[in-house]
Amino acid sequence: MIRTGFPHAGPTIGEVGEQEVIRSIVAAAPSTVNGDDAAVLSQAAPNSRVVATTDMLVEGRHFRADLTTAYQLGRKAVVQNFADIEAMGARPTAALLAISAPPSLPLAVLTELAEGVHSKVEEYSSELVGGDVTGGDSLVVSLSAIGVLGGNRDPLTLSRARPGQHIVAHGRIGYSAAGFALLSAGVPIPAELEPLALQHQAPELTPGRGVIARAAGATSMTDNSDGLIRDLGHIASASHVGLDLDEDAIAPDEALLAAGEALGIDPWTWVLGGGEDHTLLATIEGDAPIGFRTIGVVRRGAGVTVGGSTPRYTAGWESF
Repeated sequence: MIRTGFPHAGPTIGEVGEQEVIRSIVAAAPSTVNGDDAAVLSQAAPNSRVVATTDMLVEGRHFRADLTTAYQLGRKAVVQNFADIEAMGARPTAALLAISAPPSLPLAVLTELAEGVHSKVEEYSSELVGGDVTGGDSLVVSLSAIGVLGGNRDPLTLSRARPGQHIVAHGRIGYSAAGFALLSAGVPIPAELEPLALQHQAPELTPGRGVIARAAGATSMTDNSDGLIRDLGHIASASHVGLDLDEDAIAPDEALLAAGEALGIDPWTWVLGGGEDHTLLATIEGDAPIGFRTIGVVRRGAGVTVGGSTPRYTAGWESF
């Protein structure tokens, strides 16, 4: 069953104060290096580099409290940042969490959110090592991720795709956008379509796939955060190549087709422009690495095509 809604009962963060808020977060996401002015992390292994990224989730802009839970929101915040670390071919090692929230927000919301963060970082053998809390007009969740890029192979930057390589993907494509449409419709969601809603509430990826792709010889990588065509377009532009997607390889599956029929929406809009699945998208010579599937080829030229033609939908997420 799909769960939605934030806790409404119990003391508010304004009533308990900053120190109790911090204590509750630390208790929900314990770490041996959290609790001082700054976290001192273990030294990276020889011949390695530090990778860092940050992203925000703003209430009313990136999430609706009535369509998710605080626990799922915490997990989502981790995935959207750890996917960026993995997209460089690196391994996430730590996270920092900053929260702005109105004083009237129940403390249970932040506790549940921190529990979600903790449950997800544990899947990556990582930790929440610090952060900040402050008052504000709405709930804003900002998570920063730190990772390690081992060995002397190049990072998987956007600019290293080459003609003749394959485009490979790990993760769902179109599920998150379809899930948001189902949740927003305010109608009961059949059990067979629940995976779509869950992918929107808390996207799932298999930890370590970015490292595997880099070890297998991948050259460039990004994650599907703003829409398939838009995100692959960044690789095409930075690498000065064309990317052609296999229409059959990315075609909507039975769940997406059923959701499209139920809502009267062409499911290709979700596949090509949905985003927020945080699917790992890479280019590589040879076969797809373990956990990836081939969805297209890199060619000479520019832009992104589907079956050699202009995509029927090209819209994606815009921050402003």
